[in-house]
Amino acid sequence: MEPCLSCHGSEGRSETENVPSLGGQLAGYTLIQLFMFRERLRISEPMNDLAKELSDDDLRSIADAIAASPVPKPPPEPGDPARLEKARALSDQYHCRVCHRPDFSGQESAPRLAHQREDYLLKTLRDYKSGARHGYDATIAEVLQPVDDAQIADLAYYLAHAP
Repeated sequence: MEPCLSCHGSEGRSETENVPSLGGQLAGYTLIQLFMFRERLRISEPMNDLAKELSDDDLRSIADAIAASPVPKPPPEPGDPARLEKARALSDQYHCRVCHRPDFSGQESAPRLAHQREDYLLKTLRDYKSGARHGYDATIAEVLQPVDDAQIADLAYYLAHAP
């Protein structure tokens, strides 16, 4: 776990630009992502290199440890109420809470998004929309097709600050 924590944060929150916070991430979602890194179905160095020698049991153990780690805390600033309300309405319009739960804690194969790094969310949402990042199913890419870049930025902001 030490290599994981050095980039993703020892207290559940990443302090590294464009590197996700893993604290409290669902074990099932994390297991899928680690498998995808190991099998090079998802390309992101150094993750591919770190995962290539991991056994299935290693993947499960790491996923379980991540799920048991502290969830990221919200940013210290509360966020702009008008922007948060605008983005909350977008999240309702695109039914984000259906897959990711009302509190964005995630469920099954839908990841925890609450209090994730805003820069990481912005990059990831843009990558799913453009096809630069492929998931293990096409749901998120389909959902994001009608969402413009300004709305993606608002959603990333909202999820990072979500109550």
